[in-house]
Formats: sequence, structure tokens, C-alpha cells
Amino acid sequence: MLNVKSILPFVFLMALIVVASNYLVQFPVNMMIGDYNLADLLTWGAFTYPIAFLITDMTNRKFGAKNARVVVLVGFLIAVGLSIWLATPRIAIASGSAFLVAQLLDVSIFNSMRNAAWWRAPLISSIIGSVVDTVLFFSIAFAGTFGFLGFEDGFAMEVAPLLGLFAAEAPRWVSWALGDLGVKLLVGFAMLVPYGAALPYLSSKPQTA
Repeated sequence: MLNVKSILPFVFLMALIVVASNYLVQFPVNMMIGDYNLADLLTWGAFTYPIAFLITDMTNRKFGAKNARVVVLVGFLIAVGLSIWLATPRIAIASGSAFLVAQLLDVSIFNSMRNAAWWRAPLISSIIGSVVDTVLFFSIAFAGTFGFLGFEDGFAMEVAPLLGLFAAEAPRWVSWALGDLGVKLLVGFAMLVPYGAALPYLSSKPQTA
């Protein structure tokens, strides 16, 4: 059963996080560590986006999979609409596609594991979701294959040492993708702390349809 009024705060938070991430992913982390520039590896969006999985998982735990999917779908529509204004149409398409697929996958995986140890469902679903999201987003947003979608970021397309460290070279967006994924996974682990703290306030037996 849908619980529209109760999930509105989750919808708002989801839209806020995704819009912020869509905007921040356009900005590399311009910070030097010795001779190493993190701009070759990370964008600021990697630090905010994993919170979306926390919101989805908390909604799923408290209100069930059906309500979690509503949060994902409504958050997706709001975020894409605002992202076209805040970012570029191509970024909005990439983000929307990756977000929808990864978050709905997260809902399904979490739901199938909700009766396992408390940390398994949020951790495994967010790891798999983060991998899928990263592959889809960076490919659609920056790969030349999707150039028909419009604007191509010249800086992102420049060839550079992979991860800024290795002899092998690749377009800069590939290093961004790998770096962002690494941060997303670390933040995903960190999100177990607020999730675990919130468990006493979340229903353990929601409708899961």
C-alpha cells in the first residue's frame, strides 16, 4: 500500500541529493597531493551521490519496496527536470538513465535480502547499484559513442595516464569513473553508520510488494 504523505520527505531528499550530484559531477576535485592532481581522478559528485542509496534503502526498510520505487521514480522526474537547468541536457540524460536503473536495481536487491543480517541488504545493494550507476553515467555523459546527445566536454575527453598514475592512457573521464566509483564505495560503507543508527526507528516488516 502506498503511503504518499509519509514518503514526501524521502522524495524531497532524493531530489535534492541527485540534483546536487548532477551539478557537482561537472567539477573535478582540483587538489594537489604532492605531485598528484586529484582532478585527474575525482569529481565532487562522488561524495554526495551515495546518499541516494541510503535514502532508497531507508524508505524500503520502513515502507516497503513499492513505496521505495515511488521515491525513486518521483525523485528521478524532479531531479532530471532540474538537472536540465542546472547542468546540461546530456548530463541530465546520463544521470537520469543511470539513476533510474541503479536505484530500481538497488530496491530489488535490498528487498530480496531484507531478512538477512542488517548490514547485508544496504551494503550489497549499494555496491552493485554504484557500479551500474557509474558505468552508465560516465559512458553516456562523456564517451564519444554518445556524442549524438550533444555537448562533449573537451577536458573530459583528453587522454591522460590512467588514474593519473599508470603508464596506460585513457580518456580522462575513464579515470574519473574509476575514482568516483572508489569514493562511492567508501561512502557506501560509511552510510552503514547512519543506516544502523536509524534501524530502531524503521519498521522491520513493511509491505514488500
